[in-house]
Order: sequence, then C-alpha cells, then structure tokens
Amino acid sequence: MDRLFILFLNLLMVVHAAANKIEYGKFSILEEFESLHVEEENEVEDPDIPSWAGQRDGKVLVNVDSFGAAGDGISDDTQAFLKAWAMACATPKAVFLVPPGRRYLVNATRFNGPCSDKLVIQIDGTIVAPNEPSNWDPKSARIWLDFYKLNGVLFQGNGIIDGSGSKWWAASCKKNKTNPCRGAPTALTIDSSSSIKVKGLTIQNSQQMHFVISRSDSVRVSGVLVSAPGDSPNTDGIHITESTNVVLQDCKIGTGDDCVSIVNASSNIKMKRIFCGPGHGISIGSLGKDNSTGIVTKVVLDTAFLRETTNGLRIKTWQGGSGYVRAVRFDNVRMEDVANPIIIDQFYCDSPTTCQIQTSAVKISQIMYRNITGTTKSEQAMKFACSDTAPCSDIVLSNINLESEDVTVETYCHSAEGFGYGVVHPSADCLSSQDKDLISIGWAQEAATVRPIDEHIVHTEL
Repeated sequence: MDRLFILFLNLLMVVHAAANKIEYGKFSILEEFESLHVEEENEVEDPDIPSWAGQRDGKVLVNVDSFGAAGDGISDDTQAFLKAWAMACATPKAVFLVPPGRRYLVNATRFNGPCSDKLVIQIDGTIVAPNEPSNWDPKSARIWLDFYKLNGVLFQGNGIIDGSGSKWWAASCKKNKTNPCRGAPTALTIDSSSSIKVKGLTIQNSQQMHFVISRSDSVRVSGVLVSAPGDSPNTDGIHITESTNVVLQDCKIGTGDDCVSIVNASSNIKMKRIFCGPGHGISIGSLGKDNSTGIVTKVVLDTAFLRETTNGLRIKTWQGGSGYVRAVRFDNVRMEDVANPIIIDQFYCDSPTTCQIQTSAVKISQIMYRNITGTTKSEQAMKFACSDTAPCSDIVLSNINLESEDVTVETYCHSAEGFGYGVVHPSADCLSSQDKDLISIGWAQEAATVRPIDEHIVHTEL
C-alpha cells in the first residue's frame, strides 16, 4: 500500500511539473510578444529645400525642368529625369526636385546609386507612366520607377506617382480569363538600399504592385497614401520582400489586393496606425509556392482600421513549402464589415487550376491577436486552417470581440493549438492544447487556468 501511495505521489509530481512547464511556456510567449515594440518616429525638421535659384545652406537644387523636362504629361521626360539624377546623385546635399503643378511622363527607369551624402528626392509634381502596355520596354517588364543601391536618402513631398494602370488591369488574366497570366510593373521600387525614409507621397493606379521594398534594411515609411480601385487585380499597396527593420506608420491604403503584404526573408517589420480598405487586408504571405522556402519573423501591427476588406489579418501559405512564420503580434485592430477578420490559411491556392495535395508546409507558430474588435461579413470570424504535418502552434487570443448583424459567428480550427485569455468572442475552444489533455484527466485544473490580464476591450479607430 505504501509503495502504491509513493508511486501515486511520484505520478502527481510529474503531471504538475508538466502543467507548470506549459504554464511557464505560455507566459514566456507573452513576454516575448511584449518585447516587440513599434517606436514612434522622432520628428525632425524636413531639409530646407533651396529656392529655384539653386543653392541655400550648402544644399544644391537639381530641378528636372533645368534638364529639359517639359512637364506637359505628353512629352517623354525620361532622359531629362536621368540627366538630373546623374547630377543630383553625384552632388553632396543635393535635392532632386520634381516641381509642383506639372505632369511628367516618364518611362521605365532605374535610378542607380550609390549617391553622395544627404540626397533628398522632393516630389511635388505628378509623375505619370505611359498608359499603353504594348509599348512597354520588355527589358523592364516588372519595374517602372526603380531606385537601386541608395543609402541615407529621403523621399518626400506632396506629389503623386501615377501608374496609369487601367489598361494593364483590363488585360489581366483575372479580368479576362482568355489572357495568359503575366507580371506587370511596380510603380515605385526601393531595392538593395538602407536607411531610407519615405514621407507624404501619393502612389496611385499602379500597373500591379504600388510600392515594393526589396532586399533593403532600415526603411521608414510614414504618411503615404496608396490608392487604386477595389477591383484592380494584383495591386498590392506596400509589398515587403527580403527586407529587415521596416516601419510603416500613418499610412492609408486602398487597392484591389493586399494593403500590406510581407513575404520571404523579411523580419522586424513594424506597422502602426494603418488604414486599410478596400483591399484584401494585411497579409503575411503568400509563402511556400512551388515548394519554396518562406521565412518571416518578428512582425507587429499596432493600431489599424480595416473597412470592407475581403480579409482582415491573414497568414497564407501554399502546400508543399517549407520554412516558418514566427513571432507575430496583431494589436488594437478595429474591423468594419470584413469578410474574414482573422485567418490562417495553409491551403492557399491562387491558381486557375486545382492545387496538388502535398504534405510539407511552412510552420506557423507564436501568433498573437489582441484587442481585435468589429464586424464580420462571414460566419467564420476566425479561421485557423493549418497543416496536419506542420500544425499551427502557440496561437494566443486576447480580448477578441467580432460580431455579425446577420449570422451567428464561430471559430474554425484544423490542426491548430493555442489558448485564449480575457474576452474571446466567438469562442476559440476548438484550439487544441496540452492543457485540455491534463484537464481531461482531472489533475492540473489550477495550473491550466490562465487568469485574464486585461478584461477591457480597446476600440481603436483611425
């Protein structure tokens, strides 16, 4: 009898140790989420733009008009822009000026760096793309205005970058099923650059993606407006790829695709005060297409308003991929008539043909949703459709309140593990967890109970 009692005590100790390990693991995850922070920009006076006379306080004005730009929206100003760029790039403290009140027609152009110190690109006029796809240079099939190998450059102004995309959209295979699917230019690309700031510009009606940040480090984008019709295909607002330390702040984005998309080899991406709609929401992915590897880590969205988008906060991966998405926090988000407010889709298939069933998958873990409120158009307000071979793990839900005027909302789970605390509506009891296994044998109820940290639901609108 004593021997049985000792065995029983030993078994209890093992179970409680496991439960405490689970509980500690939970809070270590929460602590890691709290360490992800979006820093406010320290506002600095904009550089004093010199007068049209040419120089002030050591700054040199390089005006595209001085190099023969017509600015009538009809004449080709590409060569004038390239000549002005060569001068500005080679001159310390230069200001490359696109003056206000005029329209400059510019063909596909790469503005190469590196450049001299403290270059400012001041866009106050409108730069417009040729509107005929058949006349586009096939050597520049995917770019329009491409800035390459810059360091410490400031883009700013009240001007407009207009991609004249309507004919491109009409020729898209998503609009016309008889046409082949092919890529189209991106309006503005910052490639292989570092320590870049982009402030106040408007980018609109791009042929495909509006603004791509590629292979770059330390990029801060603030006060940028991105605009295209809600039915314009593949017109992502801001697309981040192979980049680190990117901050998006106070941006308003409405397009026909993702407002923000973050793809492979990107980390430390921080977003604050983002307005999204129309569009497909704020997305990580897609990742893993054609059996590729996708890695995205340390992403924070803090304060956003999404209105009438087809998705809200989305992570999308293809079957057959590899890699991982890890350490992501979505905080203080208000939804209004969003079709899929919270969605993880590891069976993503954006293809005219049925996608092949494959077992490997991009691993998704440590994803937190906190203070997410608003209205959904769909019955499944939260959907976690994860892979059987690489289940989603450590999904954390806190203070979720999603409602519908028309249907009773629910949460869908497949191969997804996690926990919730505070208010979680609709209930996410379908998330599996080791805690529930312990509770089912009646030995760790106290350890398996997570006390709410904050019952208050934060409603944040922009």
